[in-house]
Amino acid sequence: MKKINGTDLLAIGFPEGKPLGVALKLQDAREDLNKEELLVWFKQIMEKPEIFLDDEKAEELAAALIEEAKASEDDTIALKEQGGDYAIYGAENIEDGARKQMDVAMKLPVTAAGALMPDAHQGYGLPIGGVLATRNAVIPYGVGVDIGCRMALSVFDIPESDFAENWAKYKRELIAHTKFGAGAGYHGQYKADHAVLENETFKMTPLIRQLHDKAASQLGSSGGGNHFAEWGMLEFSERDEVLGIDRGRYVALLSHSGSRGFGATVAGHYTRLAKELCKLPKEAANLAYLDLDSAEGQEYWLAMNLAGDYASACHEIIHQKLTKAIGGQLLARVENHHNFAWKEVWNGEEVIVHRKGATPAAKGVMGIIPGSMTAPGFLVRGKGDEKSIQSASHGAGRQMSRTKAIQTISKDQLRAELKTHEVTLIGAGLDEAPMAYKDIRVVMAAQQELVDVVATFTPRMVRMADDGSRED
Repeated sequence: MKKINGTDLLAIGFPEGKPLGVALKLQDAREDLNKEELLVWFKQIMEKPEIFLDDEKAEELAAALIEEAKASEDDTIALKEQGGDYAIYGAENIEDGARKQMDVAMKLPVTAAGALMPDAHQGYGLPIGGVLATRNAVIPYGVGVDIGCRMALSVFDIPESDFAENWAKYKRELIAHTKFGAGAGYHGQYKADHAVLENETFKMTPLIRQLHDKAASQLGSSGGGNHFAEWGMLEFSERDEVLGIDRGRYVALLSHSGSRGFGATVAGHYTRLAKELCKLPKEAANLAYLDLDSAEGQEYWLAMNLAGDYASACHEIIHQKLTKAIGGQLLARVENHHNFAWKEVWNGEEVIVHRKGATPAAKGVMGIIPGSMTAPGFLVRGKGDEKSIQSASHGAGRQMSRTKAIQTISKDQLRAELKTHEVTLIGAGLDEAPMAYKDIRVVMAAQQELVDVVATFTPRMVRMADDGSRED
């Protein structure tokens, strides 16, 4: 009979530890069973060990499984019986799945406060559009996979007429100086350089050191999914004294992307580590957290900040290249990020604020909230609302899953929508069609107490990955 190994047992759900070793030894006593029959027998014992306690051949394994289950149960961190209240903005347009995830997050023993933004939808662990303040703990899945994903806006002293007259040039340069998609990167003479690659944190652990080459090759590129770089018109209805920009319409460059494969690998590694160290009930497993006083918590905090700096460097390179290519004078540059955790003071105490798909909106803080490839985006200034934990939405938010969008939206519908709004699209799949997103105007109406609109961005030429991949 071909022997069963540990991998076979793990594949049927066997726990690691003592039961695994007992089972491997026990198979010699069941030579009457072939491999398939033996696996069925082991699975029966695993699922109901108590009924095998009087079975002479299985009692040792049954006892080990019961003991392991009890030990695992004892290690599980209990949730609070009742989660605290949290603010919900645009509640009528938020799905139940996102609310249920937020309800669970509010029961974590480390939770101090929470809020749900009007673009919220279900994610992993914390919902997209969820804001969670914790006490001395950071949740890798509360930050998200695409760590430090951000928006960057450059406003030029170029009139709208220049874009129409030089449309071919804007398209040529946008294609030449951007690269999109999972795994996309630069090699040889095309590789970019930036001081972020010299950051000492890259030497922190073997894992981070191994990621340096990948980070270097992908520097200045963008991910798949909803990441983009686009030309558009930014309209100020009145002069903004802070930015020093007069009323009018200006050519602007808007980009959205994150920390690429580097950030995704960091997120995956520390999420797995958090789940090993912080065992939560099944419904909260993806909210496993790291204590910031622990070595693992400090490692993740440093790696997260490095990923944020790296994402910022990618945008800086894209904007520098395109600014040089079009020869425009830069009037202002605004950048904000989400999928991150900040140390902030809330209600008089220092907390860790996770904004997973949410924009910082402290009083006076500038942010960019995009719509879709045909809907307007908004340059905003935060009002510092306490109930929202000084946050706002990070976009319109999906109302249709990627799969549903591909199944229900046709290429003809997308083409018609683009034509109606006079938008040139380069790349992108049907999963990013405007119809897959909520109405940005409804989202903005639901957060008037969170931000003031400074200017409105109208997309004109949008560049995205054409493979439907995503990293955020």
